[in-house]
Amino acid sequence: MSTVADPAFRTDSDAAEHAEPRPADSLREEVHAAARRARVAAGHLALLRRAEKDRALLALADALRAHVEPILAANAEDVRVGQEAGMASALVDRLTLTEARVEAIAGGLAKVAGLPDPVGEVVRGSTLANGLALRQLRVPMGVVGMVYEARPNVTVDAAGLALKSGNAALLRGSSSALHTNTVLVEVLRAALTEEGLPADAVQLLPCTDRASVHHLITARGLVDLVIPRGGAGLISSVVLGSTVPTVETGIGNCHVYVDASADLDVAERIVLNSKVRRPSVCNSAETVLVHKDVAEKFVPALAASLRLAGVTVHGDERFVELAPDITPATDEDWDTEYLSLDIAAAVVDSLEDALAHIAEHGSQHTEAIVTTDLAAANAFTARVDAAAVVVNASTGFTDGEEFGMGAEIGISTQKLHARGPMGLAELTTTKWVVWGDGQVRPG
Repeated sequence: MSTVADPAFRTDSDAAEHAEPRPADSLREEVHAAARRARVAAGHLALLRRAEKDRALLALADALRAHVEPILAANAEDVRVGQEAGMASALVDRLTLTEARVEAIAGGLAKVAGLPDPVGEVVRGSTLANGLALRQLRVPMGVVGMVYEARPNVTVDAAGLALKSGNAALLRGSSSALHTNTVLVEVLRAALTEEGLPADAVQLLPCTDRASVHHLITARGLVDLVIPRGGAGLISSVVLGSTVPTVETGIGNCHVYVDASADLDVAERIVLNSKVRRPSVCNSAETVLVHKDVAEKFVPALAASLRLAGVTVHGDERFVELAPDITPATDEDWDTEYLSLDIAAAVVDSLEDALAHIAEHGSQHTEAIVTTDLAAANAFTARVDAAAVVVNASTGFTDGEEFGMGAEIGISTQKLHARGPMGLAELTTTKWVVWGDGQVRPG
């Protein structure tokens, strides 16, 4: 299935995506040629020692710091165009870079340099009775494609994680971040060249024609893995249209359940942080569920605190009864990833009801419980089907950097190959190496 005509793919305003499309054969060859160059670069990267990769990562970080002004100038142009085109505020926030954010991105590269190199790690091994020595080793994937929306940090995170894990990165960002991504990739490629590494380890694919996504995700044999990162429409289009293996980084319809035994001061702090810290990211809470036994005391106070923080609360009938000045929820609210200062809210009769609500409406990303009841916490962690389950802490901690992975490539909500924050190990596969001394198999 082609993603080119899928209207759901228009998820980031694509403000600059109005250029005349190129002939299909020309664009296909351009994407495939980039993939072939990436395969050559990946072969070189796979042989690098850790010290060489770490030195290159630190050089990339220094290059970003040295080019803050042109990066921010390019980003300001993208933000201006996006705002004029009516880009949603959540996407504008994800698109926007500041000097502090550029420093954080560079710092992420430095953290990746400090992490153990997964390549060559022995996953398992044994010596058979016939003397054959078996070793299952971690090896690079090869060529990794990224399809993502208005998130220029992903450009650098993907490049850095790919380099450390020995992979070449093909980046297909959105046209709404065209200027920013172009400058970022130019800086990264120049720094790689200065380190004696192939510039084609990082390439930015054409982004003013959606057909380039189709050509990337159907380049089976040239591309080893594609990772979509963005809204539900983009992810669905890539996963359903790809002939290349994909890892699905799902949306974040995350819940915080406040149990009957919860410390209510702790619960309020956790709900506020989960929602308000950075509402435009996928680990922010989109629904709060409150046990009926604490609702009368907790709901009015929580509603007031959320309102003070600028959050619009969409409550069910029982929540509205206790906090009459909030917005009544609709059926759509329970399945909405707001990515804004909005939150759905409901009163539930029991832990069982909370679990049932999460099972029906959750996105298998991150779910949290606030409780002092060990049995309730254990039941919640055992029964919730999600990539991350959190007890007495903010949903905002579901993040590769917070988990000690350095930068992350995305948060996988699927169950094969990788689940949860994806770091270096998740960008590798394995290879069996068998050592013998002349054995032949009988029969």
